[in-house]
Amino acid sequence: MDRGEQGLLRTDPVPEEGEDVAATISATETLSEEEQEELRRELAKVEEEIQTLSQVLAAKEKHLAEIKRKLGINSLQELKQNIAKGWQDMTATSAYKKTSETLSQAGQKASAAFSSVGSVITKKLEDVKLQAFSHSFRNSPTFKSFEEKVENLKSKVGGTKPAGGDFGEVLNSAANASATTTEPLPEQTQESL
Repeated sequence: MDRGEQGLLRTDPVPEEGEDVAATISATETLSEEEQEELRRELAKVEEEIQTLSQVLAAKEKHLAEIKRKLGINSLQELKQNIAKGWQDMTATSAYKKTSETLSQAGQKASAAFSSVGSVITKKLEDVKLQAFSHSFRNSPTFKSFEEKVENLKSKVGGTKPAGGDFGEVLNSAANASATTTEPLPEQTQESL
């Protein structure tokens, strides 16, 4: 096939928008007069089709707007529908489901951790409150009076008060005595044999 027979089927590169103008000029110089005329006719035809399609599109958009107006669909409703559809599409993705599951697990773990910390803080506050109550109770006149009566009773029954011992120390030593085991240790048993 010679160049004239190829016509529109030529495979020469077509310059794109923004390409070097010099390259475009040199391409037109290589076209024959007949090829240039054929391309001009095709250009006019494509431009006319674009114009027609633009007019058809504008008419369709106008008709669409009229139908929406009759149905009572306004821009805000369309936006709401688009957002709802987009949200529905997004929540259906596996990435969203996996992320949601991971965040749910993290939330459960954080909740458990906060609960644990809250329990520890509550226990500590109770301990502090108990210590404060115990301290204030021991310093109260009622406790002092009770302590004196016990000391008097103790001195009458068991003799004099041990040096430096008060009722609180007696209570502590009694608590410690009940906490320790009264059985001899295995080492002591072997030594005595």
